Amino acid sequence: MKTIADPPERDRWARLRFSVIGPLMAAPPAPRQLGAAFLALAAKTWRHPVSGLDVCFGASTIERWYYRARRAADPVAALKDGLRGDEGGFPSLTAVAVAALTLQYREHPGWTAQLHLDNLRVACKGSDSPVASYATVRRYLRAQGMHRQARPLRATAGGIAARDRLEQLEVRSFEVEHVSALWHLDFHHASRKVLTRAGAWIKPMLLGVIDDRSRLVCHLQWYLDETAQSLVHGLSQAFMKRGLPRALMTDNGAAMLSEEVTTGLATLGVVHQTTLPYSPYQNAKQESFWGRVEGRLMAMLEGEQALTLELLNEATQAWVEQEYHRTVHTELKATPLARYLAGPSVARRCPDASTLRDAFRIEVQRRARRADGTLSLGGGRFEIPARFRHLSVVHVRYARWDFSRVDLVDPRTGAVLCPIRPLDKAANADGKRRRLDPTAKDLSPLPPTGLAPLLRELLAEYAATGMPPAYLASTEPTAAPAAPAIPTHPTEANPA
Repeated sequence: MKTIADPPERDRWARLRFSVIGPLMAAPPAPRQLGAAFLALAAKTWRHPVSGLDVCFGASTIERWYYRARRAADPVAALKDGLRGDEGGFPSLTAVAVAALTLQYREHPGWTAQLHLDNLRVACKGSDSPVASYATVRRYLRAQGMHRQARPLRATAGGIAARDRLEQLEVRSFEVEHVSALWHLDFHHASRKVLTRAGAWIKPMLLGVIDDRSRLVCHLQWYLDETAQSLVHGLSQAFMKRGLPRALMTDNGAAMLSEEVTTGLATLGVVHQTTLPYSPYQNAKQESFWGRVEGRLMAMLEGEQALTLELLNEATQAWVEQEYHRTVHTELKATPLARYLAGPSVARRCPDASTLRDAFRIEVQRRARRADGTLSLGGGRFEIPARFRHLSVVHVRYARWDFSRVDLVDPRTGAVLCPIRPLDKAANADGKRRRLDPTAKDLSPLPPTGLAPLLRELLAEYAATGMPPAYLASTEPTAAPAAPAIPTHPTEANPA
């Protein structure tokens, strides 16, 4: 059985006072004997309710208790300590000191109580207003809700707005009612460095994905960077191990807000929820888990001097599966694994690896070059199949970290038309060219015949107006008569 805690101090004093005057109320003394009874009780020794030492009370004090309890409907409640008459007030702080202290706090909410007191003394030096003690100033600041506000890590407009919002809006813990209804994702900076194969010491990043209801770790892996590529790599493994969740909560990091990640989550039907800027407390379950990682996992690796990324990942997986998932959570009163299996679950089936890879890609528009049927992408050129040579603007889908899988898509439906490959100039240097497939209609060139239809129509319309020609025809020059032929044979000059 649990030990019953001692009653509050106010109740202990009330019970002691009632035990002193209780016999007088149970057996009232004879007339004119009440004073003697007070004196008899004052001669006795009682145990102090707080210190436990012997204590005596005066007859007048016992008399006051007696009449107070006698007049009250609840004698024990009447014998409790009363509040001071100036409770809630600060008589040692004048109006001038209060105004100066309030102004100081509004201008410098990050000051300590001691710093406020030191500046208050200087501000009130020229006036007759006395300065209170440190304890009074500290109690006044607390009573008025003037708590010391931490200075934002970045003194930007967003950081200051987040600090003010935290002070003005209440914060409440939450938990969803179904497994896989909400996952939390975040990166954590390691407390120590790892030795890479290149011989460099680098602080790794831990990507963690946690289920909100069960606190089960869907995936946990260390990376050397905090990029969208690493995020997609780890998140895809979480999907393949635990299925697709309904929603995913992240912060506003560059990797979380990358177009590949947001497009992939929307394609897979996962609602992307982001915390407010500069408000990590909204993802508190994830932040609390990082404490477990540093306090237990990293503490057990202190003896490993040349810690590598491979060893760190192996140790992390062993710790998560063998200890964390099988340890009773203090808040849930169950292990994360048991809570996860108990459900209820709203997880969906995860598609295959190829579908996941295709989902986390972006779609961009590029102009095709008619000269050689290529397009520019990521600083390189890609060849467009000849059957799509009639397209001047094409849409391609790819991930900015993987140019080995680039697809040509239909902008109207989003369907993949065909994959495209980088331009290989060395392969094209052999001189071999494919014959272009004929189009549906014969477009081979023909010699032009007669006037164009539009010109014939214009001529007919002009003739129908009856207007004379708007020009004067020039006279064609007459051709000169041909000169007689010069005979070249004697018989032709004198015919017989």
